Amino acid sequence: MKAIAFNGSSRKDGNTAILIRQVFKELEKEGIETELVQLSGQNIQGCIACYKCFSSKDKRCAITQDSVNEYIDKMFKADAIILGSPTYFADCTATIKALIERAGMTARSNGDMFKRKIGAAIVSVRRAGAIHTFNSLNHFFTISQMIVVGSSYWNIGIGRQIGEVEADSEGMSTMSTLGINMAWLMNKMVS
Repeated sequence: MKAIAFNGSSRKDGNTAILIRQVFKELEKEGIETELVQLSGQNIQGCIACYKCFSSKDKRCAITQDSVNEYIDKMFKADAIILGSPTYFADCTATIKALIERAGMTARSNGDMFKRKIGAAIVSVRRAGAIHTFNSLNHFFTISQMIVVGSSYWNIGIGRQIGEVEADSEGMSTMSTLGINMAWLMNKMVS
């Protein structure tokens, strides 16, 4: 079994990555393979509504100048998908949104490629706007017919400077519980 996570933060190895890795610790305890893709520094454009994916049906986006097709393939092969984003102006980053648009459209045009995979959203925030960001990420999972895993609270960690999120004991505990719940469900799905 494998879980793939996409860190939509502009800061590689920042607070969002720290939260994702906290989830990974629990998954790895259960022998689940993990992979973190950091989107920092990548120029990923959004969907251009060409609808070529609906005619080609090759599980690929028609835009080929970036890594999105590689990421769509990784999502397709994984059992669980985690989307992580910091809160930018009360929403997710433009980079993760572009990935959502293109992966989502490609998946829908190819028989709902991600149907019944496990999904989890992770959000880092300095102060406010995290719930809207959390909702934006979760909408990708629900429209993709995925199974969304919950935790003991919303999957949010508070911190501004890199590493500050580790001082949010409730946020870190929420991530651990999320990882435990994901591992439990992943194991149930293969048994």
